[in-house]
This record gives sequence, C-alpha cells and structure tokens, in this order.
Amino acid sequence: MSHQTDLAKPIAILGGTFDPVHVGHLRIALEIQQAYDLAEVRFIPCWQPVHRDKPFATPEQRLAMLDAAIENQPMFKIDDCEIQRQGPSYTIDTIEMLRQKFPRTPLCLILGLDAWSGFATWHRYEDILRLAHLIIAMRPSYLLPQTGKVAELLKQHQTQDVSALHTSLGGKILVHADTSIDIAATTLRDMIAKGQNPQGLLPDSIYDYIVKHHLYSERK
Repeated sequence: MSHQTDLAKPIAILGGTFDPVHVGHLRIALEIQQAYDLAEVRFIPCWQPVHRDKPFATPEQRLAMLDAAIENQPMFKIDDCEIQRQGPSYTIDTIEMLRQKFPRTPLCLILGLDAWSGFATWHRYEDILRLAHLIIAMRPSYLLPQTGKVAELLKQHQTQDVSALHTSLGGKILVHADTSIDIAATTLRDMIAKGQNPQGLLPDSIYDYIVKHHLYSERK
C-alpha cells in the first residue's frame, strides 16, 4: 500500500486463547505498544482456535481473567468479537471486521514465532498481510524459518522502518526483539494442576480468580 499521511495512530491486535492470560502476554503487549507508539493493543480471545484443542476455561472465564488483567492499563482493550461470532476463529474474519470498523487506522497483528512459522497455512493469509501489518515477537535466542513460504514473505515484506506502520494500512512485516518473559500457558496450567503456585508468572488477580473458580485443578 502506498504511504498516506491522514491515517490514525495504529492499533495492535493480540489474539489467543488466553487460557489463562499471563505476564508474558501483558509484557509483550506493553513492550510493542511503547516501542512503536501504537494507540492501543486489542486483546482478542478466540472462541475455538482452528489449529489447537478447545480451551479449558469457558469464554466467560477467559474474558473475566482478561478484564482483571488489563484494568490498570488504559492502552489495553478487550475485543470479544470472536467469542460473539462463535465457531472456528479465523483471523482474516477479525481483520476484515476491524478494517471496516477502522478504515483509516493501520492494523498491526502481533504473532509469536510458532504462529509465524505456520502463517502460510492460515486461511487467506495473503489477505491478512494485505489488510494489516505483522509484528513478529521474536525471542533473541531463536531463529526465524530460513526456507519455505514464510521466509519468502519475510523477504518481500520485511521493513525496519517503524514509520511504515504509521504511513500505510498494512502489508509490512516487522521483527521485534521480544525481551519479555518466555511463558507457556500449558506450563502454567500444569503447575496449577499439580498444586504449585505460579506467583510471578500470573498477575495476582488472575491467580485469585483461578483459585476461586477451581480452574485447571482437575487436569490430569
């Protein structure tokens, strides 16, 4: 897309099951929002991920945990569009909905390395990249795929010019050196199932919610 000067400040999109939301999610969202001067980060919990098993917590519980996690962060918003839509959560449907809602706002989709590695298998992935920028949150000790379709996409669309996120609606890929804590929700659920305290990995309010509602404790 060509450069445009009358665009609103970009917003970032962070999708996931958030089962549960943890400090890794919150830290990378804040880091990217501040690094690239974004208007907000929209947390979009999915109803049913296409490439993963069904979440353990209900949509209502995952929304409640997100709500508690972001209450003191004015730059963070929750968007429940995928939960309202139900059915399999295809990212392109969400991007198209947001593009209609924000026609003059650049959209920046945050992806972890696992998601990026499989991006070329996503439904209508070319349209996602046409309508939004991608920000790949990259652990310093990991390597991006060097071959295959995603390597080609990176070669064609990568930029190191942060202003490109502000002057075009989509089409660029920026690799962000992610210095946040490397946490997997699977590990947290396993810790809770074993009766271990995940203090420091979850906001206290989220752990209190999990204990109160006996979440994840029945896992084998």
